[in-house]
Amino acid sequence: MPTDRPVTVTAATAAPSARPGAGRAAPGKEPRARRAVTTTLLLAPAGITVLGLVLVPLLLVVRNSFASADAYGGIRGGFTLANYQDLMDPVYLKVFGYSLGMAALNTAVCLLLGYVVSYYLAGRPPQRQMLLLLLIIVPFWTDFLVRTFAWINLLSPGGPVNSLTDAIGLTDGATQWIPSQGASFIGLVYAFLPTAIFPIYASLRGVDGSLGEAARDLGCGWWRVHTRVLLPIARPGMLAAALLTFIPTLGVFVIPVLLGGGRDQLVGNLIVTLYTEFRNQPMGAAASVLLLLLMVASMAVFGLTARRLRRKSA
Repeated sequence: MPTDRPVTVTAATAAPSARPGAGRAAPGKEPRARRAVTTTLLLAPAGITVLGLVLVPLLLVVRNSFASADAYGGIRGGFTLANYQDLMDPVYLKVFGYSLGMAALNTAVCLLLGYVVSYYLAGRPPQRQMLLLLLIIVPFWTDFLVRTFAWINLLSPGGPVNSLTDAIGLTDGATQWIPSQGASFIGLVYAFLPTAIFPIYASLRGVDGSLGEAARDLGCGWWRVHTRVLLPIARPGMLAAALLTFIPTLGVFVIPVLLGGGRDQLVGNLIVTLYTEFRNQPMGAAASVLLLLLMVASMAVFGLTARRLRRKSA
């Protein structure tokens, strides 16, 4: 039976078009989309740079490593594993083994000296710390090649180092220090020692000086204070220093040529020789890929070591 009672229209029963805000995007979606577009535009220059200067050349080197060489050593195309098979020759394997050994030795010496220097720096007053850090950094404002040539003058017969060894009786007269494997190693330590100092110093600078005193009061000697107290604190910095020292040492090529005479080559020297002297671009690309794989494997080993040590300390 029909009724004449008025019908009350509420916001819940109203048509969607009658509700306020109908047809508009949910609040927060538009600003979020705008932020995403802004972020993409800001990251675009860096992404294009990495793509054009890192990824594309890397892909070209990987592709060329599987190509065959023409009569003049250029890229002829095709797909072959002969370049990697040739690098398995004992002559080239010796270069890779020597590079790994030299990188490991350089890393160990830089870690030892870097820890000693960092420990000394961390124990100085803040103003003196800044001054000492500046003294470490200032020589490296000079070009790397110029500093390497400076070592040639220092180690040359009759040079300052030779005069010092004559004065203390280690040598008698002009001594041929360069070129030699020892001179090359000195150059490597000099080049990468600051790289090892700064991460270790960053780990030790916040250590309270009374911590070592408390350990000595509890019966720890000098050795146990460092091995049981300070080294665990400096462990993250030492791992970072080892990573930043070991990997670049594998690819360095200027120091072994200028200070070592090129007789004991690192992988970097081998790559330059394959590209320039042997004029075998595919084989040089294959050596570059193997060097890259060694670096990636080294990073994986350091990462696993850091994770395992973090779990033990947790």
